[in-house]
Amino acid sequence: MYQPKTIYTQIALASIIAYLKKGSTDKLKIENVPDELLSTRRGCFVSLHKTDGALRGCIGTIEPNKKNLYHEIIHYAVAAAFNDSRFKPLTEEDLDDLEISVDVLTEPELINDYDDLDPSIYGVIVSDNNYHRAVLLPNIPTIDTVEQQLNIVKRKAGLSYVDNENLTIYRFTSNRYH
Repeated sequence: MYQPKTIYTQIALASIIAYLKKGSTDKLKIENVPDELLSTRRGCFVSLHKTDGALRGCIGTIEPNKKNLYHEIIHYAVAAAFNDSRFKPLTEEDLDDLEISVDVLTEPELINDYDDLDPSIYGVIVSDNNYHRAVLLPNIPTIDTVEQQLNIVKRKAGLSYVDNENLTIYRFTSNRYH
């Protein structure tokens, strides 16, 4: 079974296991949670991969919705494991073929020039300023160019046929924990 290397992924794994066993994380108790996680509000994404690298679930938020980062991680770990509509809910057997990462996001900043983007450093958010918006995390191994990154995030947002000039684009960085 996956062995977390950080408190971020320890929280995520403990949340998934608690939910698998009890259907809830209400009574989850994790020892030695740093004050930083209890006092910080940040957007985060929890990503689940199979050991071969294939995506198994990824859900998160750009802007914080919970009272602190600790609760964001718990919420999105469960969501990635059991509510990502692209995948069947995780089972106990899946734990043997699972790797977890937690991305903690910086505040998004509006970009005015594509030279301000680099998919190895920045994630992107695209929006039509109406109902369509999507996010793509930075440093995804299969994405090498800004063009690839924008095409993927536009497709996720349902904006593939909209010219980039008609979209609002933000960038952000993230700290990824395994």
